[in-house]
Amino acid sequence: MSNVLTPTLASQTIDQLCINTIRTLAIDAVQKANSGHPGTPMAMAPVVYCLWQQFLNFDPDDPIFPNRDRFVLSAGHASMLLYSALFLAQVKAVDAEYERLGEPSVTLNDIKHFRQLGSKCPGHPEYHLTSGIETTTGPLGQGLATSVGMAIAREWLAKTFNKPGFEMFNYRTYALCGDGCMMEGISNEAASLAGHLKLSSLCWIYDNNHITIEGNTDLAFSDDVASRFIAYGWHVTRVGDANDLELLTRAFKSVQAVNDRPSLIIVDSHIGYGAPNKHDTSAAHGEPLGEEEVRLAKRNYGFPENEQFYVPKGAPEHFRNSLVERGGKARKKWFEKYEQYKKQYAVLADQIMRMQRRELPDGWDKDLPVFSTDAKGVASRDSSAQVLNKLARNVPWLVGGSADLAPSTKTRLTFDGAGDFAATSYDGRNFHFGIREHAMAAILNGLSLSKIRPYGSGFLIFSDYLKPALRLSAIMEVPVIYVFTHDSIGVGEDGPTHQPIEHLASLRSIPGLITIRPGDANEVREAWKVIAQLKHQPACLILSRQALPTIDRSIYADASGVAKGAYVLAEASDGKPQVVLIGTGSEVLLCLEAHEQLKNEKIRSRVVSMPSWELFEQQPVEYRHKVLPPDLLARVSVEQASTFGWERYVGCSGTAIGMTTFGASAPLKELLKKFGFTTQHIISAAKSQLTRKETSK
Repeated sequence: MSNVLTPTLASQTIDQLCINTIRTLAIDAVQKANSGHPGTPMAMAPVVYCLWQQFLNFDPDDPIFPNRDRFVLSAGHASMLLYSALFLAQVKAVDAEYERLGEPSVTLNDIKHFRQLGSKCPGHPEYHLTSGIETTTGPLGQGLATSVGMAIAREWLAKTFNKPGFEMFNYRTYALCGDGCMMEGISNEAASLAGHLKLSSLCWIYDNNHITIEGNTDLAFSDDVASRFIAYGWHVTRVGDANDLELLTRAFKSVQAVNDRPSLIIVDSHIGYGAPNKHDTSAAHGEPLGEEEVRLAKRNYGFPENEQFYVPKGAPEHFRNSLVERGGKARKKWFEKYEQYKKQYAVLADQIMRMQRRELPDGWDKDLPVFSTDAKGVASRDSSAQVLNKLARNVPWLVGGSADLAPSTKTRLTFDGAGDFAATSYDGRNFHFGIREHAMAAILNGLSLSKIRPYGSGFLIFSDYLKPALRLSAIMEVPVIYVFTHDSIGVGEDGPTHQPIEHLASLRSIPGLITIRPGDANEVREAWKVIAQLKHQPACLILSRQALPTIDRSIYADASGVAKGAYVLAEASDGKPQVVLIGTGSEVLLCLEAHEQLKNEKIRSRVVSMPSWELFEQQPVEYRHKVLPPDLLARVSVEQASTFGWERYVGCSGTAIGMTTFGASAPLKELLKKFGFTTQHIISAAKSQLTRKETSK
């Protein structure tokens, strides 16, 4: 390499020094970890630098400032790009209760321990771990769809809270993506909806480098991305060289001038841009460069070849100062304006701050319906609709919708003023996601990360379509609400394609997720009360299509036991049961019927309603043993779903009545009989348990 073309530290502008610091920190971190992706940080460093230096309204001292611009790294494998920026900006850390700690979010030591245990710089950006990260990314396309949720939140917040002279919310959302994000179906779902909603505060930056893990994108991807996004209704512009700060500046300015559609900036780059061998793409994308390539890259950047994690004097100060100058001033001005706003709009001001801390308004549970005993009963999706509408009246920032199934999931808010969220009515509280379950769930994450309380709904069978985004809800510890109806073989004639079998077990296997399957209308009310109070856990409410009789609570236990996950609903007359019957959802009534018949036969049984395994496991061991005594081994569980996992509660010798096939297409009564969901079958199972117990003595 010619020395004439090699810059020196002294010859570089401060802009170039900062850009190359981002690059070399990424190179060194990946090399030391012997794991990671250096190529995209090398190529996109100028883009991030330009955006953060000139346009991003973000205060490093307050990374949760409500009206900050959002930057989402959808290409999460390029995490060192973000970590380097957070380090140079000296972003301050915030804890789980949203208290500012004053210490750095990312230190140089964290970068030195990239991808190592305990570092704030894990392999992919994690929202709950490192302040300044707006959302967890890694699964490609998720960040893009989540950014749509943030942009939707911006419009809803602006329409709800902005008043003449008080523009409280006008932030922008930027998301950086690559070819992989563009290929994933979720990005197409989200882009389509964003264009339809005309989300002008949203900008995606597409790193157009033609490389994925397997090689050149010619192998599997030949889309005309620009034309595709124009067809979606987006504004599209192009930057032909990722290193051209002037062109990048012009592109970002053009985006800010657009007020009627989202924007896509296509940035042409070479992966590992600036490295000595631009065509050796495999190492630059998914592997460390290797010691020799690292030295050559640093020489090319004019950095010390044999010094690791070198940070030139003045680079952090320059990178941080422009952010503080712009973002810090914006934050200070916002809070000054908020104090004035509070005097004129006290109720709205209170709502803004309660939202920021995920607190509920006073009287949030006022007038929630109490359901009278009813042998005919009501489907839990219908009782849920009644509770939801009351709750949403009391919690003005509870919003949501469905993936085109609101008439079936009963999740439409019907009270006066609820309205529909649309390009012409951003203050509506009913959202229409279209038949886009996956994008819906990611958008819900974006809404929740913006401190709105969102719910989304669909059939339980289609939870599979959104599982990756739901999993991220749990990883990020954000309280997204998922309402899943048509919860069992109770959908009857629709048959195996619509009868969820393994889905409850699948949801229960997700760490940090609360799953609740209530057994009657009053359990539905109590389930919503539990869910409303969650701050750091997503929840799935599992509801029936068919009517569930409303249990007589003057005879059986109060439904408030739902809060503990499981409770004794019906007890043996002497308090000393011989057998325990455990049910969830629609099967609770079957257990009660079996209990009454067993009583007539002088067999003492206890019925335990267990709507939530997760809530039950959170209870003290004393309570759990009180509900399910360890020495009472005669147990029967009943659930119209896979029996997988029920051995935890019935033991190896207990009986789990459930599904071992994918169901069948037939009227419900025939299905219940065929698969053993009858009172008589439960009674037989209970007697068999007692016989086994006697035989084993």
